[in-house]
Amino acid sequence: MPPEKSPLADSLDDDYYPAYTMGRAAEILGATPAFLRVIGEAGLVTPLRSEGGHRRYSRHQLHLAARARELVDAGTAVDAACRIIALEDQLEEALRANARMCESGSAGDETP
Repeated sequence: MPPEKSPLADSLDDDYYPAYTMGRAAEILGATPAFLRVIGEAGLVTPLRSEGGHRRYSRHQLHLAARARELVDAGTAVDAACRIIALEDQLEEALRANARMCESGSAGDETP
């Protein structure tokens, strides 16, 4: 019988689990902690705060921050980069919702 997964192991597989400190997140991104603070102030990411008040980032937030870094490195202003990423995220979600609706609509559609 395989061993049961612990709740901690489950959280490590969760893209939304805030596993990374600001310093580690900045290191992974090749950015500065100040960059993470700026994209936080722009509303792109909202890191969870530890009991001590330290920012903690999830893998999902790091993906967003990496995309922002790419745009900023290409010359896009931080606020504009954050807005572009937010719109890309909204479009992706709308396309997923549309695909789900098309699938559920065609499953019940009987064509003679």
